[in-house]
Amino acid sequence: MKIGTPKEILDGENRVAMTPDSAVQLQKLGYECLIEKGAGEAAGFSDAAYEAAGVEIVKTAASLWKTADIVAKVRQPTETELKRLTKGKTLISFFNPAGNEEGMELAKSKGANVIAMEMVPRISRAQKMDALSSMANIAGYRAVIEAGNNFGRFFTGQVTAAGKVPPAKVLIVGAGVAGLAAIGTSTSLGAITYAFDVRPEVAEQVESMGAEFVYLDFEDDQQDGASTGGYASVQSEEFRNAQLAKFRELAPEMDIVITTALIPNREAPELWTRDMVESMKPGSVIVDLAAEKGGNCKLTVPDEKIVTDNGVTIIGYTDFPSRMAAQSSSLYATNIRHMMSDLTPEKDGQVNHDMEDDVIRGSTVTYEGEITFPPPPPKVQAIAAQKKPEVKELTPEEKKAQEIAAFKAQTKQQFTLLGVGGALMLLVGLIAPASFMQHFIVFVLAIFVGFQVIWNVAHSLHTPLMAITNAISSIIIVGALMQIGSGSFLVILLAALSVFMAGINIFGGFLVTRRMLAMFQKS
Repeated sequence: MKIGTPKEILDGENRVAMTPDSAVQLQKLGYECLIEKGAGEAAGFSDAAYEAAGVEIVKTAASLWKTADIVAKVRQPTETELKRLTKGKTLISFFNPAGNEEGMELAKSKGANVIAMEMVPRISRAQKMDALSSMANIAGYRAVIEAGNNFGRFFTGQVTAAGKVPPAKVLIVGAGVAGLAAIGTSTSLGAITYAFDVRPEVAEQVESMGAEFVYLDFEDDQQDGASTGGYASVQSEEFRNAQLAKFRELAPEMDIVITTALIPNREAPELWTRDMVESMKPGSVIVDLAAEKGGNCKLTVPDEKIVTDNGVTIIGYTDFPSRMAAQSSSLYATNIRHMMSDLTPEKDGQVNHDMEDDVIRGSTVTYEGEITFPPPPPKVQAIAAQKKPEVKELTPEEKKAQEIAAFKAQTKQQFTLLGVGGALMLLVGLIAPASFMQHFIVFVLAIFVGFQVIWNVAHSLHTPLMAITNAISSIIIVGALMQIGSGSFLVILLAALSVFMAGINIFGGFLVTRRMLAMFQKS
C-alpha cells in the first residue's frame, strides 16, 4: 500500500506529516511513500532529501490523494480534501471531531476510515502516538521564548556594576504537557516561576522542576485529573471563585503569565479576567496558549498580538508549533509512524484496522461507512494518583501498649526457638561422641550469634558487613599456617591452598568494604 503526505494548504502552516527519516521507517513497515512536491520546504526538508530517502515526489495534491491508499496530514482537512477520499482509503490527521460533524458525515459518505490524532487515548502504551502532547511540548517551550521576546527585561536576576536587575516573575496556569514544558524553560532561564493546576497530583512535578506550586485555600476535595484520562476536569463554582481570587492576588506581582488550560471538547475556560489584566504592571506579557479555543484571557484576540491601554502585551498566536516547523514536523511524523506501526503488526505494508485495539478504536472517528465518534472508554484506564489512606494517629498510651505487645511476642518467639534448639542439642548429644559435640556446639552458637547480628543490620549495609565478616572469618588461615610445616606433601599442598584462598578472602573483604563505604563519602 502507498502512504502519501500532501502540502498543508492552511495559510501559515509550515509543518509536514512525513519527514525523510520517518519515510525510511515507514518503508521498513512495507509501505511505498509519496509526498507532494514542496510539501516539506517550509519545515526545512527539501524534495531532494525525500528522494534520497526513497520517497516518490508527486507534482499535485489531486494526484497524491488519488494515488495514496493512506493520507497523512497535519491540519484538519478541508471540504475539498475530504471530497477526494474514496472507499477504503485511510486518512490520519488532526480532525477536531467534536466540532467537525460535517467533516465526519462527508468522510462517512465516502466510505473512508479517518483516524484523528488528537483522539489518541492517554494511556501508557499510546504515549508514542500522542501528537497532542508532542505539539503541546513545543507550544509550551515556544510560549516562553515569545514572552521573552516581548518582555523588556532579563528573565534571570543580575547584580552588575551598572545596577541590580531583579528576576522576572512568571506564572504558568495549567501544568499539563505545555505547562510543564513552559516551567522547564522558564526556570532554566532564571525566572522565579509559579505554577497552578486544578489537579493535585502535579504539585510534586512542578516543585521537582524548580517552580513553586500555587495552592488554594479551598477545603473540598477536587476530582483527580488523572482519573479523567490525564486532562483537567470541570470544577465547581466555589472552586472557580477561590481560583479567581488567588489570581487577582497574584496579578499585580507577575511580569509574565502563560495560560495553557483546556478541557477536551469545550471552549477554553476564562481564567484571566479584564480586571486582572488592568492590575498588571506596564510591560507585562500574557501568552494565551488556549487562544484557538477562545482563550483563557478575556482580552485575547486569536492569531494576534495586542497591547492594552495599561501597557500589557497579550499574545494570542495559534500556530506556536508551526513557528518551530522542523522540530514539530519531526515529532509529529514520528507519532504518525508509530500509529502506522500499530496498524501494520505484520510489517507487510497492509493496514490491519483492529477496532478491538484500545488505541486504534479510540482514535477512529469514521470506519467502513459509519461514524464511530465518540469512542467508548478504553479498557485500560489512565492510572490516577492513588489517595493515601488516612492513618489514625495513636495516643502515647496506645503506642506504649503496642511496643509492650511486640516485645512480649518477640521474647516468646526467641525462648521457643532456644528451647527447641536446646532439646535438639541434647538429643544429638545422646548419640554423638564428646569430641564431635565440642565442635558442633561452637558451630551452632556461631550460627545463632551471626544470625542475630546480621538480622538487625539495615539492608543497605549488608554488602559491606558481609565483606568485612568474610575478612574476619579468614582467621582460619592460622590453622593452615600451623599445618604448612607438616612432613606430608599432601598436607603441605592443602595447607598452602588454604593460605592462598584465605588470603584472598582477607584482602578482598577489606577492599570491598573500603570501596562500598567510599560510595557514602563526598570526598
